[in-house]
Parts: sequence; C-alpha cells; structure tokens
Amino acid sequence: MNILCEHLSINYPIFQGGMGNVSHAQLTAAVSEAGALGTVGAGTMKPQELQKIILEIKERTNKPFALNIPISVQPFLEEVIELVFKHEIPIVSLSAGNPAPFIQAFRDKGIKVISVVASVKQAIKSEAIGADVIVAEGYEAAGINSNFETTTLALIPQVVKAVSIPVVAAGGIGDGSGLLAMLSLGAQGVQMGTRFIATQEALVHEKYKKLIVGANDTETVIVGRTMGRVRRLLNTEYARKLQELEGEGITLDEFNRLTDEAHHIASAIHGDLSEGHLNSGQIAGLIDDVPTVSTLIKTMITEAKTVHGNLNAILK
Repeated sequence: MNILCEHLSINYPIFQGGMGNVSHAQLTAAVSEAGALGTVGAGTMKPQELQKIILEIKERTNKPFALNIPISVQPFLEEVIELVFKHEIPIVSLSAGNPAPFIQAFRDKGIKVISVVASVKQAIKSEAIGADVIVAEGYEAAGINSNFETTTLALIPQVVKAVSIPVVAAGGIGDGSGLLAMLSLGAQGVQMGTRFIATQEALVHEKYKKLIVGANDTETVIVGRTMGRVRRLLNTEYARKLQELEGEGITLDEFNRLTDEAHHIASAIHGDLSEGHLNSGQIAGLIDDVPTVSTLIKTMITEAKTVHGNLNAILK
C-alpha cells in the first residue's frame, strides 16, 4: 500500500490544495468522499465562518480531511488552531510561515501535520521539527509562490533525496500522467489546486472555470516579482493592470491591497473580472473539461496505470 495513503487513511495519493476562498465545504467533502484528501483553506477567514464550513464538511462526509492554515496570513491564528482541536480535524497543513511553534501541539493531539515547502532546506527543517508529510511546491503552481522559482521537476527529486518522510508534489499536475511522473521522481503523491477548480463541485464563478478550460500553455502570468511577492495568475485584464502598475513602481502596500482576499473573491466567486485576480497554475493549458471530482480522480488513477503499462512495454 502507498505509505502516504496508509499514513493518512485515504485511498488515493491525491491532495486538494488549500485554496483560500475557493475550497469550500462542497469541494473539500467531495474530494475526501472520492477517496483522496480534501482540504479547506483557512485563508484569512474569521473563526465563525470557518467553523460553519468545518461542520458542513462533517455533515457531507465521514472521511478524513485537512485544514490548511497559512501561518503568516491568518489573522485569527490562535482561534483557528482551537477549531482544529475542538472539531478533531485529523490532518493540518501548514504553509506561509514557520511551522515550528505549532507542530508539537498538533502531534500531542494525534493530528497529522503536513508542511508546505519550496526548497530542500525548508523540507529538512520541517522533518526535523516533526512534520509527518512534506508538500513540495514548484514554481508552476497557482497563486502565492516562492521567490526561489524552482520548478516541480527539479524540486521533487532533491527533496525526496533529502528527507525520509513522505513527499507530495505540487505545481503543474492535473492528470494521470502527471501523477505517475511525480511518483517516478520519488514522491508518494500529488497535490492539485487549479485542476480541482475546474470541477462541478467547485463553488467558483462559471467565468473562472471557462477561462481555465479555454487557457493555453502561456495563459498565466507572474506578478509581484519585483516586490518579492511572486504570484501566478490567469492572464486577465486585471492581471495585466497589476503588471503595468508594478512597472510604474507601485508600493508593496498598494500591491497587497489590490491582491487581497476581497479582490480575489470579487473575481473568483462573483465573476467581476475587472475587480479582481484569478489564481491559476500553468497546468491550466492542459485542462479541457469540468468533470465531477469523483470522475476526475478515477480517471487520473486509470490514466496513471495505463501510462505505467505503456512505459513498461517501451523500456523492455
């Protein structure tokens, strides 16, 4: 049995990324119910709002799910951590900050801890302080990204070589071939964000899904590089506006305001493309349908097995 699946009591080595604002109860529960690991992103949500989502997930599924906590972003950090204990959430994903002060408290409660990293150094530190699983995310990924700009293909084998705990690959994965490729590099599984946005259960605006399905291989852009706030977005008019303002020397505070949660919600949830950005990974160019979560996961597993068989024939 896949070590990762056994460790987390899931059937398939596929994680849903902790996407703030778009990983609602319906999507998270659907991913877990299908045998993978659903993840709700705490983002900057207030504890009361997050608790409602947690309770709805528990109504929809009794399968394991995770809560992603972006440490440096979440303004109600202590209250969110208390929700994890209160509702006995079995798995926590920690990102965007130093997980060291929090891991032992989770482990004392029997909660599995996933640490999201972007470098070998971060992975080694995460293992040393007690993380159970490493998610190593490459530069292809959507949304806020690492300033290191290391691609998934280069990052994964180096992280796998450096640590002994299970590694999950993130960034640029959206089908069974991608899953198999990451397994061949030593990862125990994959994490996907953009691919799960383009599913029937994702509660985002239809414009968002249509733009992903219609995207080509060059349809994402990077903003914020000059300010150390690398973010990958769909190439919309709003994204181009951000690039233009960055070129004109916009301040970091103004950039942060224009890419905050409110602007993301305006576009991703309400479909007002002129008032906000749309996060997207480079894998958008490969996505051409909007299946159910269950169909997507089953198709990926079937594809991976088929490609594996074909490779066996080629390598004989």
